[in-house]
Amino acid sequence: MRGTYVELIETQVDVADLEIGMHVIRLDRPWEDTDFLVQGFIINDITEIHALRRQCEFVVIEGVAERKRQPADKATNRRGVAGFFKSKQKPEKALKSGAAPSSPRKRVSYINKVSVGRELQTATMRFEDAQLTAKSIMSGLRVSRTLDLNNARKVVNSCVESVLRNDNALMLLTKIKNQDEYTAEHCINVSILAAAFGKSLGMIKGEIQNLALCGLLHDVGKTRIPNEVLNKPGRLTDDEFALMRNHAVHGRTILMSTGASLQSAVDVAFSHHERVDGKGYPRGLQAENIPYFAKIIALVDTYDAITSTRVYKKAMASMQALEIIYNNRGTQFDTELADAFIRMVGIYPPGSIVEMRNGEVGIVVESYEDHRLKPKVLMVRDVNGSSISTSKVLDLRESPVDDSGRVYQISKEVPDGTYGIILQDYVKNGSIITAPLPLLDSE
Repeated sequence: MRGTYVELIETQVDVADLEIGMHVIRLDRPWEDTDFLVQGFIINDITEIHALRRQCEFVVIEGVAERKRQPADKATNRRGVAGFFKSKQKPEKALKSGAAPSSPRKRVSYINKVSVGRELQTATMRFEDAQLTAKSIMSGLRVSRTLDLNNARKVVNSCVESVLRNDNALMLLTKIKNQDEYTAEHCINVSILAAAFGKSLGMIKGEIQNLALCGLLHDVGKTRIPNEVLNKPGRLTDDEFALMRNHAVHGRTILMSTGASLQSAVDVAFSHHERVDGKGYPRGLQAENIPYFAKIIALVDTYDAITSTRVYKKAMASMQALEIIYNNRGTQFDTELADAFIRMVGIYPPGSIVEMRNGEVGIVVESYEDHRLKPKVLMVRDVNGSSISTSKVLDLRESPVDDSGRVYQISKEVPDGTYGIILQDYVKNGSIITAPLPLLDSE
């Protein structure tokens, strides 16, 4: 019917209420901690229900619901991602009593425990350790060395701890891009952004750690792709593109050969290029058959790739990347997860270089979920384009004014390197760490 549409929804179900035919997509604990061999399955017999009852308290199932189209949907689509942020609409309530909202149910509500200024120094060390690990993994696999899974888990878990303390710090560091080390750097960025997204979705800590490990390992199959294809500056030929697409199959093979319990990572490596409209690769899976973590990594992978400089393209600003994700909801990406990811990243995420309406330029050091247009900004250029020598931090929520009495407002985000501003330089010289950012009362 023209006035309705069918939508996939997720519902949390107590294991005592499970029935044959339900599609289980998520547990209340990591899949590796259970006896189940695959991430996500349809309950076919009573023995599977008994197994779930033994090992879990509740699970998340996926089903469909018929919803009425709202006129506001069309208006929001016309406004694009900017309209998405301006919209005051709340997530739709469940249609039936006892059913969960269509967006992922939050089980844990997190708050940042320390200021970004305090966490950034620790986060920088964790980030550098993770980069070295990612480089070691990728270079080692290229020469057929065994994957050091223990070290991978160690650095991922340390990054997750940082994200749970204050996700702004590591998210800021993911904005530092190095074109010459893209593949390893990209894997770390995806891992960190996935952890921040998992935190935003309210996942339990073990799930966030598992998701972050999947992000780190999602592209290991690229170690089987020749460098001349992987780093080709021009357009790939059809044969080269087919070769590149094989990295999903290679990733699955590499991770299955470790002999470790890595089912989630195997699923993600194999399926993170699948699309919810069934036009992805390598298997052309329909939405209901794509693992949940793979749907998440697909979003994060795309976002970081778009905002990174490659040998064949320049980086785009975060807002442009979110616009692309927004426009591909329901075709390439899961709609509910895409909406949640856009909300998590926000208009001006940490590390964004922003130009004010008066011409001054700054670096976003902290963003706020309830004030997307008003982050905290470290000012680095005055109206004449000269460097600001004295540390000046503006919390735009407080409506600070410039020398002419006008309230500071952000005009636009610009890519790293614009106006000679390199984010990495400000992290290295401690400008962001030493900026007068007040600690939270809880400290």
